[in-house]
Amino acid sequence: QVQLVESGGGLVQAGGSLRLSCTASAWTFNSYATAWFRQAPGKEREFVAGMRWSAGSISYADSVKGRFTISRDNAKNTVYLQMNSLKPEDTAVYYCAATRGPTVARSAAGYDYWGQGTQVTVSS
Repeated sequence: QVQLVESGGGLVQAGGSLRLSCTASAWTFNSYATAWFRQAPGKEREFVAGMRWSAGSISYADSVKGRFTISRDNAKNTVYLQMNSLKPEDTAVYYCAATRGPTVARSAAGYDYWGQGTQVTVSS
């Protein structure tokens, strides 16, 4: 059974940093595109960052470009989201997502597998 397990969320002050992790169990990320999305209360789920597993092509939402970094550890079958210079508007539940194939979609509909979400709260 496909499972994505996220960790690393928490409460941080504005300007601080957090690193989220997403580990796939019972399967590997090979040939999958992976992404991070976030959803704030009352808002739609939005794309944050994504990467192609095999080629490493990476894309970011404009709102996080220069502050967030998506990366992977092949040996650990884990994708990370390093978040620096956090702002109160980054507060949301963050989700890891994956889909078979090379395309990094910016729509949530483009992903077949989702983690349970991890809360990130940035205080001002």
